[in-house]
Amino acid sequence: MRKGLLNVLCALAFLAVGAVVSYLIFNNTRVTRQLEEENVRLLSQYRVLSNRMDDAMEVLNDISQRDDNLYRVLLMAEPVSQQIRSAGFGGTNRYEQLMSFDNAELVVNVTQKMDMIAKQLYIQSKSFDEVVDFFKNHEDMLNHLPAIQPISNKDLKQMASGYGWRADPIYNTERFHSGMDFACDIGTPVYATADGRVTSADWEQGYGMTVEIDHGYEYQTRYAHLSAYKVRPGQRVKRGDLIALSGCTGKSTGPHVHYEVVYKGDKVNPANFYFMDLDADHYAQIVQMAENHGRILD
Repeated sequence: MRKGLLNVLCALAFLAVGAVVSYLIFNNTRVTRQLEEENVRLLSQYRVLSNRMDDAMEVLNDISQRDDNLYRVLLMAEPVSQQIRSAGFGGTNRYEQLMSFDNAELVVNVTQKMDMIAKQLYIQSKSFDEVVDFFKNHEDMLNHLPAIQPISNKDLKQMASGYGWRADPIYNTERFHSGMDFACDIGTPVYATADGRVTSADWEQGYGMTVEIDHGYEYQTRYAHLSAYKVRPGQRVKRGDLIALSGCTGKSTGPHVHYEVVYKGDKVNPANFYFMDLDADHYAQIVQMAENHGRILD
């Protein structure tokens, strides 16, 4: 009797242990399956997030391109340097704590994209702050931007030579002509092409009698081969003010005005700066004429 009871208890104990073991095995399998399913969902969400970040970065790139190539061009402001826009983050251990994660490469990649988006948003926000400031000063800047021809020439009949490589009239060799020549009678009025301050009204080697004006915003203009000054150094002038009379002084083969625009120390094509003086058709015409006129007068 006692032996039979012991056998029953042993059997019950065995069944209980078996039930517990079966439950643990089944439960662990279910938990493992749930974790695997959760891991798959997380991986899927990370990939979706990564793709959305790619889309966000593409939008940010479009905004930065518009900022540099439209807003800043219109306002004559320097674009944000590519070095600043694309700079990474310092520190080789920045993402080290993520390397122990499963699928660490994907996790690190998404985190890097998040950091880059946050950085580009900050840079673009600062850039737009600058653009707003530029707009506030835009009216003053436009007044100081060379924007008309130095003589009355709306019919364009007085342009003699444009900017670029031209035939030298004296030495009969090719040389770079750093301005534009306007053929006109001696004594023709010469006008300031923008607001500014006269920095020089004096004789310059090769240029003869010359007036130079500093317009601010890193722009200067030069008017050469004159016959008379109508301004003095230090004098403030407005666009359209009479500053001199044309002549034939210095290295010149005929009466004309030689006109130069200097931006940040470099002589640039004056044909790009007549937009307030000419309508669209005449503006396009003078640009074409400037390209085709091959002989200079100085």
